[in-house]
Amino acid sequence: MTVLLGLAVGFAFGFLLTRARVTDSNVVEGQFCFRDFTMLKMLLSAIVVGGLGVLVLIHHGDATYHIKEANVLAVALGGAMFGLAVAILGYCPGTALAATATGSLHALVTVLGMIAGAMLYAFSFSWIKAHILNVWALGKVRLPELTGAPDLVWLLGLAAVSLAVFAWLERRSA
Repeated sequence: MTVLLGLAVGFAFGFLLTRARVTDSNVVEGQFCFRDFTMLKMLLSAIVVGGLGVLVLIHHGDATYHIKEANVLAVALGGAMFGLAVAILGYCPGTALAATATGSLHALVTVLGMIAGAMLYAFSFSWIKAHILNVWALGKVRLPELTGAPDLVWLLGLAAVSLAVFAWLERRSA
């Protein structure tokens, strides 16, 4: 049943990405050229709604946090590579899979690149662990613990920033 639920959620996610038009590489390119903010609006909305969902699940005891170690250098390098790849290819992993499902061949090239990148990472993990993961390693921490502000305060702050960005974008485009 869990597998079927996962498939259903995955299909729904792909459908919503397609409906939001972020499976169109031109929309992603427009974001990086500061012409089309559809992707930013969708991402901020998804983060706030997802964060609220996680808080509700944790509050009711239906989920727990599984904290990974915060390795700042690794996150910075990974984020830079991820951002560069999205800017060049016009897809992130979710949008590439959804666009591939709609028949996009250039999205398929992105998916094959993701698989190759994952394999390269796996084969080089020993080197990465020895030379990158231990640089600026903060351990298993979260922003609420670092700042003393509860999860809800962080989520409400993110929601407020998101609403401010949405309002600014709407005034800008009017």
